[in-house]
Amino acid sequence: MNKLSLLLIVGLMAAACNGHDSNGKEGESTVLKKPPYAAITDSIHQSGNIDKAGLYYRRAELLSRNNLHELAAADFLKAWQLHPDEPTGLRYAATLNIIGQPQKAIRLLQECRIKFPGNANFSNMLGDLYQQAGLTKQALQLYNDMLLADSLDFEAWYEKGLLLERAQDTASALEALRKAYALQPVRTYALELAHLYAENRNSAAIELCDAILRKDSTHELIDPLFIKGIYYSNTGQYKQAIAQFDSCIRRDWKFTDAHLEKGIVLFHEKKYTEAGEAFQMTVKVSNTFPDGYFWLGRCFEATGHKDDAILYYQQALALDKDFTEAREGIKRLK
Repeated sequence: MNKLSLLLIVGLMAAACNGHDSNGKEGESTVLKKPPYAAITDSIHQSGNIDKAGLYYRRAELLSRNNLHELAAADFLKAWQLHPDEPTGLRYAATLNIIGQPQKAIRLLQECRIKFPGNANFSNMLGDLYQQAGLTKQALQLYNDMLLADSLDFEAWYEKGLLLERAQDTASALEALRKAYALQPVRTYALELAHLYAENRNSAAIELCDAILRKDSTHELIDPLFIKGIYYSNTGQYKQAIAQFDSCIRRDWKFTDAHLEKGIVLFHEKKYTEAGEAFQMTVKVSNTFPDGYFWLGRCFEATGHKDDAILYYQQALALDKDFTEAREGIKRLK
């Protein structure tokens, strides 16, 4: 199982967690005695059945598909206790995370890494859980251990790069992402590297994005154009930046970030009317987008319309109570 397959498992199960995730009003024994679980339950209770671990695993899978994750976790545990194999370990760990027991999942994955050293999926999932739990130091150490064991592990280089980027260690993040891309020159890695280059005003962003766009025969890709726009904006090349953001919008007029970044460029050029039109588009596309309201407030403040500015700052703050700049804008104008 590769990293993509693993993430699909966790992602699909996590999405299911947003639905019904309890035993309902019926007791556990009642649920398991009804279809579609009854036949498996009967087989489990047959004293002569030697494949109880497999039966518990099958029932856990079925329970998971029906969003009964608490019951599924209990069955995965029984399957694991009877026959601790790799598929059961992965599914049990993912389910523990879904039901809000990440620490148990982490301990299980740590155990599985020792038990199954050749299966990188346990390390990959453990790294994801470390990051979800805010355990940056542990995650970084894990990726370093993985790379010490296999310096050609491009997935570990990539995940390490993302982690370092979030930790604002830009130089180390760039080094890790460059190594990931050199080992596995796929679009995802190229775009992440290009974006980090763009944020740091490195023209290598343009080269990477142009290389991706040359292979885009359908002319549907948006991210490379957007990243080029970010680079041009960060380097003060506003005309080129707007051209890139407009290209994004032509391909997808609902691309909120392109409208926002275009508006910011126009704002810096003191073209407040045009900037306001761009920001209006952001809230038209998504009326719960706080940044759009905030920048509309900036436009009104810049043109001396204080009451309107306060109104938009308040809307931004209502959508994001931690929007410090919006709160400061209200305080400044009042």
